[in-house]
Amino acid sequence: MNEPLDQRVDRRGFLARTAALGVAGAVALPAIAEAAPSTDTPTAPPDVEPRAAALADPTELTIAEAATLIRRGRLRPEDLVAAYLDRIHAHDGTYRAFNVVRETQALAEARAAGRQRPRGPLHGIPLAIKDNYFTAGTRTTANSYLFADFIPPYDATPVARLKAAGAIVLGKTQMGPLATTRATTPDGQVTTVNAWAPARPEVDPGGSSTGTATAVAGRLATSGTGTQTGGSITAPSNAQNLTGLKPTMGRVSLHGIVPLSYTRDHPGPLARDALDAAIMLSAMAGADPDDPRTQGLPAVPDLISAATPVTKRGQVQLRWPTRIGVIPGYAPGDTETARARAAFLDALGNIPGATVVEVPLPDEWELLTGDVFNNVRLPERSEQFLPQLADDLRKFGVSVLGWLQGALLGADEFLIGQRAKLLLLDRVLTDLFARCDVVVQTGPVPFDILGLPELAVPIGFTSDGLPIGTVLGGMPFAEDRLLSVGAAYQAVTDWHHRRPSDPAAVTTKLAPAPRRLGALDVVKTMQ
Repeated sequence: MNEPLDQRVDRRGFLARTAALGVAGAVALPAIAEAAPSTDTPTAPPDVEPRAAALADPTELTIAEAATLIRRGRLRPEDLVAAYLDRIHAHDGTYRAFNVVRETQALAEARAAGRQRPRGPLHGIPLAIKDNYFTAGTRTTANSYLFADFIPPYDATPVARLKAAGAIVLGKTQMGPLATTRATTPDGQVTTVNAWAPARPEVDPGGSSTGTATAVAGRLATSGTGTQTGGSITAPSNAQNLTGLKPTMGRVSLHGIVPLSYTRDHPGPLARDALDAAIMLSAMAGADPDDPRTQGLPAVPDLISAATPVTKRGQVQLRWPTRIGVIPGYAPGDTETARARAAFLDALGNIPGATVVEVPLPDEWELLTGDVFNNVRLPERSEQFLPQLADDLRKFGVSVLGWLQGALLGADEFLIGQRAKLLLLDRVLTDLFARCDVVVQTGPVPFDILGLPELAVPIGFTSDGLPIGTVLGGMPFAEDRLLSVGAAYQAVTDWHHRRPSDPAAVTTKLAPAPRRLGALDVVKTMQ
């Protein structure tokens, strides 16, 4: 393979493009040059021998394992889909992960796939799609009154690409109303629970992509899609022992996805390991004539090879030498989270090719990443829904306050916020990444603000059995390097192989009514 893509792109070009995106919107954006364009050719997913537990139960299989068995004729897509549907029937009354299940269509598509030669890396693989992605002929609600009866006439670009790669859409998953908070009904009643604590609705399952996260963690789908504006791929992945990949802004098209923020929405996969995340992103990514944010970018590198662990003389090592930056306060004190983070750093530091280094935060970090400047995202959501805001505020349900805040923010505040964002991006690219190639994070800020890529990986569990995860951040288009680090770590640990126990059976169609979020609760947690 070539050197990682983050070493070949023009960082100043990314800064200029970010500036144009913030003020110009849906127009042609400056292209980003590569010093040496990639000569990588896409790699087909490798054959991966399934683990014993996965052979006993096909819903335990990763994408790579299931695809291997399908290619070898040892697993029929119809049987794989049927196994997931059985689990949905048995357990989704508790998990409440799905809005819509395409049972009849998914089985028919699986039977058709069984009669075909494999036509892509996801041939016959059942996926869960977040309910803000358009799906032709299948209701898409974004869990909002505004879209309650909306049936799109076409697929979102990422959905179309996943299907072209052979994937089967099992159904549409629950989400926060218009992607603002954890999954609830439009009026705020909590729906989806954490698959690791299904009897405790107060345990946060993550951000707005929680339906997908619970479906994948609870073995109701092999993998799935989410969107992230303020942590809703990485947070539910960390909360539910998954590997989630939020790509660089523009790497995946947003065409056909109900919008929240023009400059901060990021579609991406929630998966069981780094290789599965790479397979998913490879299918989803690329330029789209219907989304100017995707145009003029470096070609998608060979993500599947990047996420395939390298072993020499029986020892796992990093594909590329990588400095892993540790920010102040990453593992303070003697808490369970701190101990898990320290063990994570120790494991990485023992992998040849990895160098763990302490890095200082850029100047004025707390100010530039705080709520005052972060709130400049809010007018972007209001602008796209001005007619609906003028028509009936009640249609925004429990998330209405965020749209009102955005409508009332002054133009001067918005412009000052955009300048602060560019200053922050400049300091991150120039100061922080002068000292490291990848940085560990305590949360999604500021990489969501800046459009930089992030990878969430599982790193342990609390004493009461809840997952602990961490987030790695990278330079523009550094998905390949992030995946290589995640894959190497997962090759020497087994946290990502652990699955939650099945929930206790419920006697009614839905689990007991959980708590309700109010409008002020949503404001405190919204993306």
